[in-house]
Amino acid sequence: MARTVIDPITRIEGHLRVEMEVNDGMVTDAWVSGGCFRGMELVVRDRTPEDAAMIVQRICGVCPVSHAHSASIAGEKAYGITISNNARIIRNLVEAAQFMHSNILWFYNLAALDYVNPLNALTANVADAYDLAQAAGTSTMSDLGAVKKKLQTFAANKQLSIFSGNWFDAENNDGYQLTPELDLICTAHYLEALRMQAKASEIAGLLGGKMPHIMTSTVGGTMFVPTEEKLDDLWALVNELYDWVEATMLPDTLAIAPYYADAFEFGRGCGRYIAWGVFDDTSFDMTKRYLPAGVLNDGFALEEVNEDAISEYVGHSWYEGSSDLNPREGETKAEFTSYDVADRYSWVKAPTYNGKAMEATSMSRMLVAYKRGVPFIVEHVDALLEALGAPGRIDIVPSTMGRTGVRQIETLYIAGLMKDWVRELIEAIKGGDTEYFRPPTRTTGEGSAFWEAPRGALYHTEKVKDGKITDYQIIIPSTWNLAPINGHGEHGPLEQALIGVPVTDLEKPINALRTVHSFDPCTACSVHITEPATGKKFQTVTNPWGVR
Repeated sequence: MARTVIDPITRIEGHLRVEMEVNDGMVTDAWVSGGCFRGMELVVRDRTPEDAAMIVQRICGVCPVSHAHSASIAGEKAYGITISNNARIIRNLVEAAQFMHSNILWFYNLAALDYVNPLNALTANVADAYDLAQAAGTSTMSDLGAVKKKLQTFAANKQLSIFSGNWFDAENNDGYQLTPELDLICTAHYLEALRMQAKASEIAGLLGGKMPHIMTSTVGGTMFVPTEEKLDDLWALVNELYDWVEATMLPDTLAIAPYYADAFEFGRGCGRYIAWGVFDDTSFDMTKRYLPAGVLNDGFALEEVNEDAISEYVGHSWYEGSSDLNPREGETKAEFTSYDVADRYSWVKAPTYNGKAMEATSMSRMLVAYKRGVPFIVEHVDALLEALGAPGRIDIVPSTMGRTGVRQIETLYIAGLMKDWVRELIEAIKGGDTEYFRPPTRTTGEGSAFWEAPRGALYHTEKVKDGKITDYQIIIPSTWNLAPINGHGEHGPLEQALIGVPVTDLEKPINALRTVHSFDPCTACSVHITEPATGKKFQTVTNPWGVR
């Protein structure tokens, strides 16, 4: 028996520790510890719902728009407001721009370096790389020869810059498997992704006044009023983004996946999924959103969302007591004790749905959309499974590689929706619709917002009296996914996904790293390794500057 830890896990947002017990080359137990207390629920008390829409964005610099919209929706329910159609379209567009930024960032700049080795590209034949790109149907927008020269300069100076601090020297069966030519193509796309995620943020900034932390979405609608010039800029940016996503992300997924086919066999998780839905249509019905709401229980059995089924257990978290309450009645009273996996070991609470752990990732959204029969999702998921040689095998999607792969279908879907919404906004304006904001009908009430951040299901609930917030609670996607052991003794989704992951190198458990990154955690992460039989302890530190 051995204990393995990656400390910290880089290429994520925030603070996280993952500790694993390994027996016979496989993870047999795992504990995920969130190392950051947010406390935003306390900050917004005694402030207005309009204030909350600005303040709660500071939870995250990557997905602030989702928090702004969740706070706005909760405030609108408390105030008795249904927003205008123009406000709906504009919110969809700015939310979609953030999704595009986050999905591109995650796939290329956060997760890809678990599979792509830029140093291996030093031996690539550039002409063969162009032939491979053409055969794979992926983009060759970059000068691959120039990219290779740039990599040679990094290597010669022994300064790997943005590629520092990774496990490219892993020499075992879990290591890097791509050919030099494919590594070169994907490294070029990594660099292109840095520019394209900026294009997505430019769209969010155009609609939101700035990015991160937009200023135009508020309780009652939007403060953005489009002009002809801004619509022209928006149309150009949306089309540029769509063209790049279509040319690269799914083709790259299909090119990489066969080299890591074993990653479809581990990282399955708890087998139950929630999605609250995102991107409203004119009905404002959660089940009819462009990515709809739903709950998938064992065997992908689809159910409707029941707010009363949600509770949060704090008995293994650094909060007072051991309550297991619905968030509308819950409390956030921090009390750090010590790190002890047999007791309390995380700032993350343990949410459950009907008493069970639930995964709330982008993959959850895709599975719910698939079960709801969203045509684009069904068509492209089926095509992806066919291309992978697993037609109809929806059961392989819940896995480390499946979780990583299907998010690119979502990205292409959203990119196409953005073009539709720009057209819809233009037509509405041409038709004389100039309504963007609606005032409150009351100033006392309660409101809950079911929405999605790029990483998964996001929930805000608030109580308002005379225009001031008296209570506010938030469950972010990573709270579901990174949950510690719950009140029923069940591990959280990521902990369950890590159990069964193969580990052949205790100092570089890269399959565990791949599994963690497939959840796209929004917290800082670390994994430590101890070997009880010998008393030997390992602590592998990786960071963007290459310090160990």
